[in-house]
Amino acid sequence: MTRDENSDNSSETHPHLGLARGTVELVEYDPAWREAYESEVARLRPRLGESVLGFEHVGSTSVPGLAAKPIVDMLVLVSDLDATEDVARVLADAGYEERPNDDVPDRRFFARGPPSCRTHYLSVTERGSDCHREQVAFRDALRENQPLAAAYEELKRGLASVHPDERDVYTEAKSSFVQSVLDGTDTVVDEQNHSGQ
Repeated sequence: MTRDENSDNSSETHPHLGLARGTVELVEYDPAWREAYESEVARLRPRLGESVLGFEHVGSTSVPGLAAKPIVDMLVLVSDLDATEDVARVLADAGYEERPNDDVPDRRFFARGPPSCRTHYLSVTERGSDCHREQVAFRDALRENQPLAAAYEELKRGLASVHPDERDVYTEAKSSFVQSVLDGTDTVVDEQNHSGQ
């Protein structure tokens, strides 16, 4: 199989996407992010075929109104992570580079675009895995609770201003907020749950 001739021009296809690896820059929400996700699913679905069970748009670009790094985060759901070598080959042919897992044990992580302009992050994970459940739960909590999303954006903006060239530090500094939402201990989430919403 030959490498897709359009695999490396994702920033040209979606000019509103792209950020250099390792950097942090937040931009205002862009409805075109949803379109970029849908376009990428349409591009990958026929290539991956029955080897995948589905796709999810996750991360901040999946939350309407939320400022984000302009990189589309996606999940590709499979039944067995140990049987994904064919999936990895198809993704490589489609312009994705496999990257280290950065302490996420139940996924294979891929990036699209050159290091100077990453446009898509894609995690291959089993349906129902911690990676799948947690990313969808966090996304849905932000979508359903505007005050929570606003608090997350405020945190991200503050961290981005302090750590513009330290993506690992930025990500780690957000982790306690993310975990509190997942644990259901965040005050805003607790208030929403108690009000029956």
